[in-house]
Amino acid sequence: MIQQAFEQLGLTPRETQLYQTLLQLGHASIRDIAEKSGVNRGAAYESLKQLQAKGIVSYFPKGKRRFFSAESPDILLRLAEEKQQRLEKTIESLKTTIIPSLQQQQPNYSQTNVRYYEGDDGIEWVLRDILDVVSQQDHKEYCVFSSKPIRPYLYRPFPTYTKQRVKLGINVKVIAIGDGGEDAELSQRKWIKTEGAVDASYIAIYPPKCAIISLANDNFPSAVVLESKDISKAQQIIFDTLWKLL
Repeated sequence: MIQQAFEQLGLTPRETQLYQTLLQLGHASIRDIAEKSGVNRGAAYESLKQLQAKGIVSYFPKGKRRFFSAESPDILLRLAEEKQQRLEKTIESLKTTIIPSLQQQQPNYSQTNVRYYEGDDGIEWVLRDILDVVSQQDHKEYCVFSSKPIRPYLYRPFPTYTKQRVKLGINVKVIAIGDGGEDAELSQRKWIKTEGAVDASYIAIYPPKCAIISLANDNFPSAVVLESKDISKAQQIIFDTLWKLL
């Protein structure tokens, strides 16, 4: 846990070891530090210079020699808070300026971005993408075409999906093809009656994206995600029209 915390602050295992050694010694020469820590003098000196640059270690001259001392452990919390503040500023810059600027640099030769995913990990990525995209929209709702055969495999990699969806305040409208399906909070469901079970794909419409999840041989799940305002708009019109008729 200690090493993980130091790594988050940008300290290497050697720097962590030297800092802890200095805490024990109080103040010491490079020879004493190297002897106590087991780090050779050359490597110890270079690491101490890095720690000094980070404000964690200081030194003072005593005759012709340098003596190093460790700053109070309270410095670690201050460094973490400063790092957090910088990260928050970076996130805000990414949202407001950097990402929009980079998106404008992308060539506009294709209006549709197509991505393929396979297996449980791929399906989980798609489900999390639905939550991420819809949760950022003013009208937190998406639409789904679903069928009974695919349902047991859909949420297998993400069993808490519905709970997370409800927690985020996301509504879903479902047109179920054939029987089955359970009522859930923030969910509306209508049915297209069929004779028996139908092996139909699961289609999620969450503009500007559409996800199509289906089962291959041995019930191996795969997904295609289309990112296109035009395609998602067309699918949304089809869904809304059918919803009113059911």
